[in-house]
Amino acid sequence: MEHNEIYLMYSIAQQLVKEHRYDVLYLNNKVEEIWLEKYENKTSTVVRLSASGFDWKNHLKKDIGIVFQKAGALRKLLKGKDIHIHNVYISPHTPIDSWEILKKPLTVQDKNPIQMKIYYLSGDEIEPERNRLEQNIGVTFINDEDHISEELMETTTQQYKVELFHKVQEKQKQERNVFNYGKPFITYFLIAINAIFFLLLELNGGSQNNVTLMEYGAKYNPLIMDGEWWRIISSMFLHIGLLHFASNMLFLYFFGSLAERIFGSARFFVIYMLAGIGGGIASFAFVTNLSAGASGALYGLFGAFIYFGLFHRRIFLQTIGRDILILLGINVLLGFAMPQLDVSAHMGGLVAGFIVAGIVHFPMKKNVLLQLGALVIYVALCIGVFIYGMHQNEANPIYLLQNMEQSIQEERYEDVVTSATKGLENPEEFEAMFLFQRSYAYIHLNEIDSAIADLEKCIQLLDKPSILPEAYYNLAILYDQIGDKRAGEMIEAAYQASPTDDKIKEMYEKLSKD
Repeated sequence: MEHNEIYLMYSIAQQLVKEHRYDVLYLNNKVEEIWLEKYENKTSTVVRLSASGFDWKNHLKKDIGIVFQKAGALRKLLKGKDIHIHNVYISPHTPIDSWEILKKPLTVQDKNPIQMKIYYLSGDEIEPERNRLEQNIGVTFINDEDHISEELMETTTQQYKVELFHKVQEKQKQERNVFNYGKPFITYFLIAINAIFFLLLELNGGSQNNVTLMEYGAKYNPLIMDGEWWRIISSMFLHIGLLHFASNMLFLYFFGSLAERIFGSARFFVIYMLAGIGGGIASFAFVTNLSAGASGALYGLFGAFIYFGLFHRRIFLQTIGRDILILLGINVLLGFAMPQLDVSAHMGGLVAGFIVAGIVHFPMKKNVLLQLGALVIYVALCIGVFIYGMHQNEANPIYLLQNMEQSIQEERYEDVVTSATKGLENPEEFEAMFLFQRSYAYIHLNEIDSAIADLEKCIQLLDKPSILPEAYYNLAILYDQIGDKRAGEMIEAAYQASPTDDKIKEMYEKLSKD
């Protein structure tokens, strides 16, 4: 009889795999146990087949408990949120005492409960129990064990064992190949490019020098608003300080090479660049500060890994998934805890990387509708966020101040007046600075009365001269030019606030003699 049960178990398994698209989760020929899974409608239907028999109900209950434990351990390998287990025992004998109560569905209460139904195929119960299994999982089995010889049954069983074992080997090979599609040539190329730019910054003023950073293409909103959109790309290859550069390149070395092995060199390069652009656009829209770095592109790799996990959940959770999710969580928390980090670029890169992974998809696979949809979403988001950033920057006081600084450097004083006047419509806490910058432009435009009016209002807003001694100094010069005796009072305040400033000291000594 033992051959019959073993044959029946492997026959059911073979039919589920070949005819009903079940995957082999686990195969143990020594104890004759097979676990199969089919994922459909966010549910994992698991069929566990065992040729073990039990003399007593308690022994059967103990094995059911072990199966629940194994199912819990296998949960991370299962695709579905809901798990329905069909636990099938095939044995020549049934427990001596009554066990039918165990046929009732069993459930382990958890955040995502595991449901189990028990089937015991033995003796006269083989046909009814098999029918109950067929009804519950929606299949029909071919039943031929009563019509073939024992010799053919044994030969066929061995054939099924080999075929199922080859299925397991083929699946393992495919899983290994997932991480061996490409070699990390682009990763090393990107590290080299970043290193070259870092050296250029250090040799030409320093990587922490704002002027040098702007000259080499850092993200600076006023210049982007003036048409230098390429800064969104060039800023990806610049880093501010050795620690920033080293940490990003270390991240790129480990995770870039992994992403390149998964997606291949061409796809990896597209993900890296488009995620970096997405991060740069998000930074432009939500952050006014001068910024640079590969963080947007690197967070894009996190997004690509998450995309990979959606399609290869079992491999993802078995290998890199846990570490990736923990590291992502830590980085997100650090981003919000450390204000100097550009969180907008990080989150923009993360979202962009996920979407771009959908555009390129996986090597040797196509999903035209998904890929086209992802492309449309990426383009629409980039354009939408960029336009939003344009409007946000135009009304942002910090952007207006930055734009004024840029205009002053380029001696476009009419533009300074225009920006300052716009900023004074909603100045927030920057009213004194807007007035000071506009007065400076008025001085160069030889509109002295307007400059004096702005400076007088500016110093009224300042709590003390030490906040902006230049305002008192400039007003002293203008008062002196028109013969106003308040010039001495203004230079006195400026000198007390900043006695080491050479120009203030010189003016103070001049007016003191007078």
